[in-house]
Amino acid sequence: MKREPVYLTLYGRLKRDILSGGYPYGARFPSKRVTAEESGVSVVTAQHAYEILCDEGWLEARERSGYFVAYRENDIAPQSSRNAGQELPPTADRGVSGMPFTAYARCLRRVLNEYGERLMEKSPNSGCLELRSALSEYLAARRGISVSPAQIVIGSGAEYLYGLIAQMLGDRGEFALEDPGYELIRRVYSGHGVHCDLLKMGHGGISSRELRRTGAAVLHVTPFHSWPSGVTAGASKRNEYVRWARENNAWLVEDDFDSELSASSKAEDTLFALAPDRVIHLNTFTRTVSPALRVGYMVLPETLVALYTERAGYLSCSVPVTEQMVLSELLRSGEFTRHVNRVRRQRRKQDD
Repeated sequence: MKREPVYLTLYGRLKRDILSGGYPYGARFPSKRVTAEESGVSVVTAQHAYEILCDEGWLEARERSGYFVAYRENDIAPQSSRNAGQELPPTADRGVSGMPFTAYARCLRRVLNEYGERLMEKSPNSGCLELRSALSEYLAARRGISVSPAQIVIGSGAEYLYGLIAQMLGDRGEFALEDPGYELIRRVYSGHGVHCDLLKMGHGGISSRELRRTGAAVLHVTPFHSWPSGVTAGASKRNEYVRWARENNAWLVEDDFDSELSASSKAEDTLFALAPDRVIHLNTFTRTVSPALRVGYMVLPETLVALYTERAGYLSCSVPVTEQMVLSELLRSGEFTRHVNRVRRQRRKQDD
């Protein structure tokens, strides 16, 4: 098994120290040099770990003063340094970083040779087991999401999946959405008869006051690069979303359309990893492979699988088998991971 990089191990330990209350909100954090000496690592390694902690909103770097804890359990005014000083920052849209056609074509040829006429068969309603299994392995290895293939549903893009969620949970009560937010989310839910409560955004996510006032049964959020505001929720706000869901016996829908290609050297944390019993995770291959490939997937908590099967599981999968098998091959062959890593390295260079 491949060993975790030292800087990620250090990052994980420091994050646990903060979460345990060892360093309360606003407290000065040990310097990189002190942490390096105590941990037996280089200052460069410590710096890498600190950069990730700052990027995710656990720490805040203050010029000539050092590092201070930005995470607090009861978030009132989000402290993520990524959005500090901006009312609603514009989205940093760097375009779709699609996969090279040559890589896609290689996988397509292998799939045609291996599966032949099986590609003409009807897909299972939740999607082909090959793709759902490949996604299960990828999510566990790369995103910290450990689920069985039975918890994954394949569909033709995000809007189709929004409709499935409305069919599954639409009778539970109103859905709360980010304001401003992606307009098609509201239109799809409203089209299924769901009343939508629009919650005002702040510097680092939905404002705490808006969360407290809503009586929604479902909260649909885009924690990373919410569209069109560009706001990214820091660690405090993400944990606040989870606490809200648990305290209100509500569901979170995590729309993860952009975080896979973030410039960070570590994959963005997901809400699903924080609360696998409360979060429905959505993603598509639009940005990572091609906008022409209308394929998305939904990861369900175990407790919702039976309800989904009852209310929406009768619907045929809307993605052709050939496309599902090609995506499965891209994931299993490592082509997909290599492409994602390549794009993220390019973006880090752009940010330097």
